[in-house]
Amino acid sequence: MSDVWTIFKREFRAFFDSPVAYIFITIFLLVTNGLFFLTFFEANEANLRGLFGLFPIVFLLFVPAVTMRSWAEEKKMGTFELLMTLPIKDSHAVLGKFFANFVFVGLTILLTFPLVITVSYLGNPDPGPIIGGYLGALLMAGAYVAIGSLMSSLSENQIIAFILGLTSVLILYLIGTPIVLTRLPILLAGIFRILSLGSHFESIGRGVIDSRDLIYYLSVIGFFLFVNIRVIESRMWR
Repeated sequence: MSDVWTIFKREFRAFFDSPVAYIFITIFLLVTNGLFFLTFFEANEANLRGLFGLFPIVFLLFVPAVTMRSWAEEKKMGTFELLMTLPIKDSHAVLGKFFANFVFVGLTILLTFPLVITVSYLGNPDPGPIIGGYLGALLMAGAYVAIGSLMSSLSENQIIAFILGLTSVLILYLIGTPIVLTRLPILLAGIFRILSLGSHFESIGRGVIDSRDLIYYLSVIGFFLFVNIRVIESRMWR
């Protein structure tokens, strides 16, 4: 696992070697905080449901923008071949990059915690939905990161990787929305709801931590990481 740690440090440090990380974090916090307060005072309720409702939508753009460079940049800069010649397993390289992206996104999510302090000062929010909301946000972010990382491995162009990542997570999110489910047969709607990234987040965000939702997100992460490893091993772009 030392190889995973080595790749993780390399990738995570790369975020902060340029202004890109600070720009991402600033934009994310401005968007989430701004939109949250637009509805918070109108609702006249001391809770963070508005914030957690924003996360799945903001993640659609933010996470693919973070992960698009993971493998695409390596191939474009010609460092991919060098990385693959090192005595590091492909699986360890994939895991190291995944954890670096996930920790960066997770850190950005946790930087919204001052909102918890603000809401707690203004009222007496139920801690259950807050804990569930952050847990669900981290799990959903992990799924988005795994999908985005896979899409980055399919192209050497970061813009294409971003579009592939955005399209993939958007589809997996939209298939569980009411506007789609109400137009489908009951059996198909049930399948789509199970497969949707968003429907599993809703119950966790209410403070109901169901093992089925946890298993779903962990399974999505595991599946896309497995495919990512297979793509790297097959050298499909050669």
